[in-house]
Amino acid sequence: MVEVTIPIRWRDVDNYGHVNNAVYLTYLEEARDRWAHETLGPQVDFVIVRIAIDYRRELSQDDEAVTVACRPVGYGTSSIRTAERIVAKAGWVAAESSSVIVAHDPEARTSRPLSDDERATLDGAIAAG
Repeated sequence: MVEVTIPIRWRDVDNYGHVNNAVYLTYLEEARDRWAHETLGPQVDFVIVRIAIDYRRELSQDDEAVTVACRPVGYGTSSIRTAERIVAKAGWVAAESSSVIVAHDPEARTSRPLSDDERATLDGAIAAG
């Protein structure tokens, strides 16, 4: 699992005074990218093909920062499923999500199968919880 602390920036807040729902996607992406590169290596390319978000509570700039966690929960031939959570600095859950990313071949511009080494690494990461 990877946890990333992200400050809530002035630009993250919309006219309603809360963090815009689209910004939650950016927070999740920052953690997911860090998880993928720390777990599978900086050379890994992937694209997101699915994300589902349950918004639990609004965030505002007064909340100062969030901690975003990302962990793998499974994989297929070329896909990896992750579970993610955004937690306010005060400790309450702002959102939970699940994502599917697909290993990507940048030259062919298509998905590619996960390698045996990547699968072994994912098995260890999933077991570690």
